[in-house]
Amino acid sequence: MPIIEISVIPFYLKKDAPIICLDLGKKTIGIAISDRGLSLANPRPMLKRTKFSKDAITLLKLFQKENVSVSIIGLPLNMNGSSGPQVQATRAFVHNMIKLTKIPFVFQDERLSTIAATRTLIQSNVSRKQRANRIDSAAAAFILQGTLDRFRFLKNNDSIKKITLR
Repeated sequence: MPIIEISVIPFYLKKDAPIICLDLGKKTIGIAISDRGLSLANPRPMLKRTKFSKDAITLLKLFQKENVSVSIIGLPLNMNGSSGPQVQATRAFVHNMIKLTKIPFVFQDERLSTIAATRTLIQSNVSRKQRANRIDSAAAAFILQGTLDRFRFLKNNDSIKKITLR
């Protein structure tokens, strides 16, 4: 399936199907899934990375189990907007995944998502040890929530045409 822009998400949404967000790290993949109404991002347990083929199987099973219609993926741009090695790795991961699934992917700028997620966890009195186990999924939820908010803003301002869901 293709890599798409946020403005065309409505063409790929299935009725009552959530959106998933992945935050790729070197050792883990943070995961968050929206509610069926596409208004709230919910962090899920992160996935410890092994090799691509095993990670892909696990993610494809999750896509199917949750009946997701679109996958948002955090794009770790440098603060000046340039691409570094992690952006290249993320793009390569997505290009390999699109060969295996019909789920479209949307790249979403994730600058400062980990910092924002860390601050939120600290404010919630989550211990340092627990933060280490939750940070990537919290960052994925932060990225997804930003995307859902942007999507809702575009929809409410008629920047996205209202269409009938499949």
